[in-house]
Amino acid sequence: MPDFFRFPSLALLRKALPGVALGLALSASAQGINDPVADLGPVTQRWLDDALQRSQPGGSALRMEVSVGTLDPRLRLAPCARVEPYLPAGARLWGRTRLGLRCAEGPTPWNVFLPVTIKAWGPAWVLTSNVAPGAVLTAADAAQAEVDWAAEAAPVVANPDLWVGQVASRQLLAGQALRQSMVRPPQLFRAGTQVRVVAQGPGYVVTSAGQALSAGAAGQTARVRMDNGRIISGTVSEDGTVDVPL
Repeated sequence: MPDFFRFPSLALLRKALPGVALGLALSASAQGINDPVADLGPVTQRWLDDALQRSQPGGSALRMEVSVGTLDPRLRLAPCARVEPYLPAGARLWGRTRLGLRCAEGPTPWNVFLPVTIKAWGPAWVLTSNVAPGAVLTAADAAQAEVDWAAEAAPVVANPDLWVGQVASRQLLAGQALRQSMVRPPQLFRAGTQVRVVAQGPGYVVTSAGQALSAGAAGQTARVRMDNGRIISGTVSEDGTVDVPL
């Protein structure tokens, strides 16, 4: 795989960002804020930049971009000597989110939330043409480009091995970045098809046949009715065999 694609997993990055941010919340502050509605933007921006910088593992190919929204200008907040940014429960520094800010040292306590957008620019694959539902994707269907990984909830499919040969799960449009929800493994058999079942245990392998009760695709679970009427579940292999561990 080219160096262009050496970066941390999306799951790892998502897991890392909130933890780092929560840790920083204990020490982040803004001294002598007399007009919180006007001054909280820069304070928040600095805090987020610091949190994201600390969260980035060495060699990360993601370029983080932060956009901080504004409070309602009609809001009136008391002056505050120390403001603490924090992540609300369930929030994460990814995509459209919000950051809490509370007055930790002032005559009148207050707590507000600022809208924040975190973009994570990184290498991915973008469709060069429309792809019909059920069509098999080929290497010619997409080109490398930098996209915002955090623009949608579904993770991007950055490794071409994970989408070339896969089937479009819905209508795909040129210009879209490929994400996991857009592709699925090709169907290898339909319900009612006779399939080969391999049961494997310590030191032995038993092969038999049965009737598929559900469609099967590589890596997915399929149910099969055996000749004796017993119904078993197994994992579909690349050749269409249903593997049943014992």
